[in-house]
Amino acid sequence: MKFWTEPQHIKKWSYASDDWHAPNAENDLKVGGRFLTRMEAKDGSFGFDFGGVYDDVRINEFISYTLDDGRKVTISFINQENDTKVIETFEAEATNSIEMQEAGWQAFLDNFKKYSETSN
Repeated sequence: MKFWTEPQHIKKWSYASDDWHAPNAENDLKVGGRFLTRMEAKDGSFGFDFGGVYDDVRINEFISYTLDDGRKVTISFINQENDTKVIETFEAEATNSIEMQEAGWQAFLDNFKKYSETSN
């Protein structure tokens, strides 16, 4: 769980592609606590803040939060012997296609998987 929630780890995986990075992360992991991750293109051409407030926190089991734009996200952590299955659901936004959004969220999960497996 620390790789998912601690800022020093979040900065190592919280981006969708290798030409992006997360130079700053803050996280107050509790109901009502805020989180914020700054995501930027490495060339400085674009960046945005990804943040929100936690609605439910059950350590090593479940997290839900509301993004700053009002959309809801849930994350379940399911223990499977020596592995953890992470299931993340999100409310889509109206600007980009569902397929593009799914690919982006999946890229974050893929980066998390790679980081957590090589950092143990």
